Amino acid sequence: MARDKYLYVKNGVSGFSFANLGLFTGFADGIYNAVYSLVLMEIFANSAIVGVYVAIYAAFCMGVGLFANEILRRFSKVRVFYFVMLMLAVCYAMMSFSIRPSTFVILDYTTGIAITLVGVLIPLFMSDFSGKIGMARLNSRYHLWMNVGALFAPMIAVAVADQFNNRAAFFASALIYLAGWMAFKLFHVVQQDKKIKPVNPRKTVHALLKNAVAFFRRSGMARAYAVNFGYYSLRAMRYLYVPIVVIENGFSRDALGWVLTLGIIPYLILSDLMAGLVRRYGKNKWLLIGFSSFAILSALATFVTGYPLLVIFVAWQISGALMESVHDLLFFDGTSRAEQTKFYGIFRTSVNLPNVIAPILGAACITAFGATSAVWVVTAVIGTISALLVVAKK
Repeated sequence: MARDKYLYVKNGVSGFSFANLGLFTGFADGIYNAVYSLVLMEIFANSAIVGVYVAIYAAFCMGVGLFANEILRRFSKVRVFYFVMLMLAVCYAMMSFSIRPSTFVILDYTTGIAITLVGVLIPLFMSDFSGKIGMARLNSRYHLWMNVGALFAPMIAVAVADQFNNRAAFFASALIYLAGWMAFKLFHVVQQDKKIKPVNPRKTVHALLKNAVAFFRRSGMARAYAVNFGYYSLRAMRYLYVPIVVIENGFSRDALGWVLTLGIIPYLILSDLMAGLVRRYGKNKWLLIGFSSFAILSALATFVTGYPLLVIFVAWQISGALMESVHDLLFFDGTSRAEQTKFYGIFRTSVNLPNVIAPILGAACITAFGATSAVWVVTAVIGTISALLVVAKK
């Protein structure tokens, strides 16, 4: 796929400008994630069923990611980004007032389409405007702003939930995505529109399969996919089950808010530092330390209770922070910019697929052992396997 053409962009806009959008996505997603699993518990009243629901939802999002390349073949990235950011604002606002479970589920799946495409598009914009900056620096900036936003998100989510209800917090996410949409408009990015051709479903599926085969045949991409899969598996389990385990252990929502807020601090401290550390020591060392330490802390979390468990939940965020800005560099360092637009939708499924597999494994552990804390066995195993993949030969 040829690189997309930009007809106009405001003077001074660079890859950093798009990385700064992480402030909005991190803030909005932080609020959403703080209450999401609690809302699902209100609907399903069973942590194992919550895991199954999230797995099905993630499978849907993965399908969206697979077809991202076909969407971007027909529509410009700018036009798609405007649309999906506005979709997130509208749907989150509606979810905050949703009472019926069926209505909530429909809106949840609609936002799944939008959030998947936002996750695809921002890194592609960063790459298109990276110039001589490099993706390592842009990734660090992007995750720094995501974490700045996420730092305040849990306490805001808890405050809104205490004042109204858990779902009301989604309205705050809606306002933040609307602000992100307006910030993007200030870039004045104009991209050449693409001629829309009739869609042939058979050819579309064939092109999708052909693209997937080409991706995994590309040298180093299978390993890049597996490492990214491991990172997002740990992240998925953490976001889904930490709120549930904290509440089940008798702690208040205020305590949960502090756990989530304190867990952001390692990311803030390490976001900028990691770019320099990666240049000096390489990315594999930090991936190995991150996965290994997460596995060890997960093993401890399976039997620790009370306040020491909360300490573990905060401490393993250091493991995540070491990997946050480097987990996808195996992809960006191993592809050209034209290939990134072509393959990123396929690679991005390594973000969604963990949300299918990891919660199912978690649900199986909960069913087998009768306790939600059994899910940390899954993260311990995933962390160990991922660490081995990092040091394995290509």
